[in-house]
Amino acid sequence: MRVFSVGPLWRGSNAGGLFRALSRAGCLIEIIDEFYYISLRSRSKTTKIAERLIRNYQETEFNDAIKSTIVTFKPDVLLVYKGAFVRAETLTYARSKGCKIVLFYPDVSMTTHGGNIPQCIPLYDLIFTTKTFGIKDMKDKYGTDNAVFIPHGYDPDIHRPLRIGDEERALFGCDASFIGTWSVKKEQWLAQLKEQIPQLDLKIWGDQWNKVTTDSLKTCIQGKPIVGDLYALAIQCSTINLGILSEQVSGASSGDLITSRTFHIPGAGGFMLHERNEESVLYFKEDVEAGFFDGPDELVQKVKHYLVATDARNAIRLAGHNRACTDHSLDIRAATILNYLKQGQ
Repeated sequence: MRVFSVGPLWRGSNAGGLFRALSRAGCLIEIIDEFYYISLRSRSKTTKIAERLIRNYQETEFNDAIKSTIVTFKPDVLLVYKGAFVRAETLTYARSKGCKIVLFYPDVSMTTHGGNIPQCIPLYDLIFTTKTFGIKDMKDKYGTDNAVFIPHGYDPDIHRPLRIGDEERALFGCDASFIGTWSVKKEQWLAQLKEQIPQLDLKIWGDQWNKVTTDSLKTCIQGKPIVGDLYALAIQCSTINLGILSEQVSGASSGDLITSRTFHIPGAGGFMLHERNEESVLYFKEDVEAGFFDGPDELVQKVKHYLVATDARNAIRLAGHNRACTDHSLDIRAATILNYLKQGQ
């Protein structure tokens, strides 16, 4: 099967990990990375203004490159990961060339990443969503009946046990860490944790944490996101890795129930303390393969417990890693995707 994949390839990208897994499964793969065409990571205000002025031209060049590659690669499947910059007319062109057009959508809301995604969703032949509630959301908003749920997985190329030395421990070592983007809920829960355990060595990595107003957290913020091998190192050097989920946002019927970190943390060999809900407990057995908590009060209690329960924590960490390796790699997710793609051929 020839699979033309559209999505980012930076080291640690969930899209890149999935594309490599499809390649290991025997697919012929061609990839276009939107970051080669569309500038997205500038920090200065002046550069961001300039980018907005040329964004439409960059997007046109990106879509032209997709169409050109369809002509040369002749894919059976056009697999779009998220697709914030893929235009509807590009999907129509792909269908005219005999491609099955497929979306892998990893986010909570379909309406917070520009106008292309809502326009394109009705055009896809098949949609994979990493949110169980995403199936109903797409049905209600766009009338789709071709969405199926597939959870994230860990990338064995990235999220794997690494050799840890004194330098790595000095940089990343801590009692507890949170790795992810700021939100109001996350700030409130982490602030309560730090205020209840003031001696806790807490490190917070990720985007937008400059928005924090809670004084008790300001010394915990590392000031940048962390990806790739450094992400795996940070997981392994943290005694407890916190899985606090994002709250509901515009365009979604629910907040997160699981995320990619649900699988990255145990995949990398870290101990995971994850927010409990009806879905998160389906993947790892509570107090056997992961720790769980419901709300900030239980979060404080569980952190206190697992900081001193070394033997139990290590047993859970190892069992969680074994479960991830057995059931939750991106290779397993790729096999599931291929089964869907082969249906009807």
